Amino acid sequence: MKLSFASLALVALLGAGTIQSASAQKAKTVMVGGAPMYPTKNIVENAVNSKDHTTLVAAVKAAGLVETLQGPGPFTVFAPTNEAFAALPAGTVESLVKPENKETLTKILTYHVVAGRMTSADLMKAIKAGGGKAELKTVSGGTLTAMMKGPKTIELKDEKGGISTVTIADVMQSNGVIHVVNKVLMP
Repeated sequence: MKLSFASLALVALLGAGTIQSASAQKAKTVMVGGAPMYPTKNIVENAVNSKDHTTLVAAVKAAGLVETLQGPGPFTVFAPTNEAFAALPAGTVESLVKPENKETLTKILTYHVVAGRMTSADLMKAIKAGGGKAELKTVSGGTLTAMMKGPKTIELKDEKGGISTVTIADVMQSNGVIHVVNKVLMP
């Protein structure tokens, strides 16, 4: 399925809310990658300051998704760290950021985004309601399966069977929420 920037923008606008919720306004500033993530800033404004997400930011720029992720959202972003990208086979990231691979890169990145704002409490509630699993429809059109590992750890299973763990949850943004993950999810 070919995703265009326009279709991503449409998804962003469909879920858009121009007024921040009271919980977003009261959200705490969380440290990620040595930088404060301010709940009053958008996803891109915060991510560019995280030393742990320089690869993700470079990939978002290469895919042309900056404007979308600065949009009103709301979005839930499962943000892989630099270590997660480094764990991919050698040369993968370098290949993906080439202009000729923009479509593939976009699909992988939008596979890490769910329309709407899903906090860890929302995810756990959905997992419980689903009998131990919750299917999350991603912006790319794929599915992630959320599940619990123990009483407090959320894991995500991608369509290839890979498992990623949420290492920092509920990093609130003006246009959504980021959950830091330790593996790149593959559609």
